[in-house]
Amino acid sequence: MTPSTDRIHQLLADGVRDLTYPGAVWAIGDAAGTRASGAVGVLDPTEPGKPMLPDTIFDVASLTKILAVWSTIGSLWEAGQLPLDKPLSDYWPEVSGHPLGRATARNLLTHTAGVPLRAQLKNLYGTDPTAIREGVLHEALHRPPGEAVEYTDRAALILGYLAEYLSGQPLNQLATNKVWNQLGMDSTRFGPLPADQAARSAPTELDQDTATHLRGTAHDFSARLLGGVCGIAGAFSTADDLARFLRYMLDPATAPAQPGFGPGWSEESLTVHTGGMEPVRGLFWHPAPGTDPADHVWVHYGFTGTGMWISPKQDRWAILLTNKLYYTRDRQPLTDVRDAYRGLVFD
Repeated sequence: MTPSTDRIHQLLADGVRDLTYPGAVWAIGDAAGTRASGAVGVLDPTEPGKPMLPDTIFDVASLTKILAVWSTIGSLWEAGQLPLDKPLSDYWPEVSGHPLGRATARNLLTHTAGVPLRAQLKNLYGTDPTAIREGVLHEALHRPPGEAVEYTDRAALILGYLAEYLSGQPLNQLATNKVWNQLGMDSTRFGPLPADQAARSAPTELDQDTATHLRGTAHDFSARLLGGVCGIAGAFSTADDLARFLRYMLDPATAPAQPGFGPGWSEESLTVHTGGMEPVRGLFWHPAPGTDPADHVWVHYGFTGTGMWISPKQDRWAILLTNKLYYTRDRQPLTDVRDAYRGLVFD
């Protein structure tokens, strides 16, 4: 059953009216393809004559953690190169003898590794990428691994470094060659974007140095500090490309070529791995707010106002892309829209 497109359009149009975001692109579908989609609002409020379009390119922020890190880590797991439950020090010399070496890849994927919650890389380690990497990998843990679920961007940054070590490739090349090209995700890449693609992208953060909104450059300061490429953020994509990704997760036969990760990784990840600890986590995915894990609706969000949901049980996926940072950093209005959108699609 396809949810009411009129109700979805009205919900998202109300978000534009209430200045939750300038515009939004959405799509819902299943393994067979996109069942409904649309766009509301404008690309840039300073240019009201330019509407938000279905092929607008978005800074997907933390969806990078799924598109680049989760997927490539999965390819390494599928290939037998990455043991989820061995201490990292057993196979990663960079962390041997350091506190992080006691944690496992599963700890990082479930945010139970106990790594520091602080993410201000420049303030902690300076601006040299090598010094940042050494600082992140060698710093003391915040608490023992497995003791608590505490979300931190560092988990994805560390796993990105691990994927680079195990594959011998930079993360952008690994994700592009192993996943995005295989799925036909032609508009997905790490920034900064070339001029023609930047012109199609939605503006986000106000850059204090230039007094202009970032467009085609990652909003996330850590990503910019590391040249646009890191496990935390930095990827850009479109609704159509995300649909290709989610369709493949529901049915691998939909892909033009098979990426490194397969259905085994998706099934493993969309399962509770945190036992009785709260909040409940899968592997980088988590149950959608307002749902029971037994409902099997999983979600991942991006700070810029992006999100994608998937439910193998219902054979359904959903995408919502906005550039809410253009107006405000207050998260509650967008949270309300996201929850209502999820309810219209999956309830």
